[in-house]
Amino acid sequence: MTEDAPRPEARSPRGFNDRRGRDVAAERAILAAVSGVYELWGFEVLETGAFEYADALGKFLPDADRPNEGVFALQDDDEQWMALRYDLTAPLARFAAQTWETLPKPFRRYAFGPVWRNEKPGPGRFREFWQCDADTVGSARPEADAEIIAMAVAGLEAAGLPTGAAVIKINNRKLLNGLMTAAGVETDGQKLAVLRAVDKLDRLGPDGVRLLLGEGRKDESGDFTQGAGLNAAAAERVLAFTAAGVGGRSETLAKLADVVGGSAEGDEGLAELAAIDAALGSLGVGPDRALFDPSVVRGLEYYTGAVFEAELLLSTMDDKGQPMRFGSIGGGGRYDDLVARFTGERTPATGFSFGVSRLASALKAAGQDLAVAQRGPVVVIAFDQSRMADYFAVAQEVRAAGIAAEVYLGTSGMRPQMKYADRRLSPAAIIVGDDELAAGTVTVKDLDLGRALASGVTDNAAWREQRPGQQTVPRAELVAVLRRILEPR
Repeated sequence: MTEDAPRPEARSPRGFNDRRGRDVAAERAILAAVSGVYELWGFEVLETGAFEYADALGKFLPDADRPNEGVFALQDDDEQWMALRYDLTAPLARFAAQTWETLPKPFRRYAFGPVWRNEKPGPGRFREFWQCDADTVGSARPEADAEIIAMAVAGLEAAGLPTGAAVIKINNRKLLNGLMTAAGVETDGQKLAVLRAVDKLDRLGPDGVRLLLGEGRKDESGDFTQGAGLNAAAAERVLAFTAAGVGGRSETLAKLADVVGGSAEGDEGLAELAAIDAALGSLGVGPDRALFDPSVVRGLEYYTGAVFEAELLLSTMDDKGQPMRFGSIGGGGRYDDLVARFTGERTPATGFSFGVSRLASALKAAGQDLAVAQRGPVVVIAFDQSRMADYFAVAQEVRAAGIAAEVYLGTSGMRPQMKYADRRLSPAAIIVGDDELAAGTVTVKDLDLGRALASGVTDNAAWREQRPGQQTVPRAELVAVLRRILEPR
């Protein structure tokens, strides 16, 4: 770079995060725990590439000439558009359609990895984030939905949520369609308006939804939202449907039957929920962990049957210590039309997905932060550049015993090197000067003990008394001394 060349500003693109050790470790812990649950339930891991052909994604592509709305897309040298995947389900549908003849059926897979969305970023809303999914492709049985729900419950608890800290809320799109028939809703536009109104129940309450089901609603800013245009009786029927979720699962089914029973699609949805209820009971998942909630809408055009959403129940605080409602931490449902985009044949599928970063944020907001201070390596202090080979031999000896170690490779003196080791949260520093080399010894400085004393810790006095802050020992005893320092308090 010439002196006159402008220097780029060091900045991150909006919606993309840099993460250091403790946050990465927290998300890795979640992924390891949840993956263990999925494999215990017989699901196979599947990895697909970051890019898919844009026409295989389908969801965010309003501009056929340049499909870069909602996704990050580029044109390959063969003039085909490729886009970074926006979720893990569309690649699964493509993979299933492409390899269907060779797959065990049903095909049970789980996946995790980054996804990218070309959307406006905001608080808690990123353009790149990690998802973790589990899906069953090829089974139309409601028990497949129940299994996914029960596994989601187990996965969230394995990730660190205490039992009862979250609940899976379950609905069925067929019930919603039966409700439309019972309420006299005929046009697609009116149906969409009703579903959007129901989806706002948590935020606006029954009175606000009642207005949106009727002529419309004016918000606090004065903006008017056109309503669905239902008459008063039809609107009350919809509200009665959304209120039917109070009580146990069997009680909810009985209330729902009073509202949507009698329509063919509504009765089919009720039968599917009854089968899910029975299977969840057999799997030991009670209504305190999974309940029926008719207000759950999700994916207005995406889902075809059961839908479910995981809601955090713990009290959460924002960065300023103020109470906040965290809401959904994952969701899913049945999507029987996705594979058919490729094959023309309807292929049943159901699955659950959660954002790994979002779940980590939820745990942190609820005081269940999995992020822990990352232990640094043992640092070998470098006194003399001519002795670097000796320092590397010590570090390699420590690493051979399974203990992380490094040789300081800067040019600073003793004090800055010790400060470096402290910033790395190193458990110990190893000092090997000329005297130690001549005598076949090493000096080990216990940095953990120093940090404990500096912080004024008053408990575990015996632990501190048994640990000298610095000791010179024979080289053959180095690993044993380090292991004693690394033992948990």
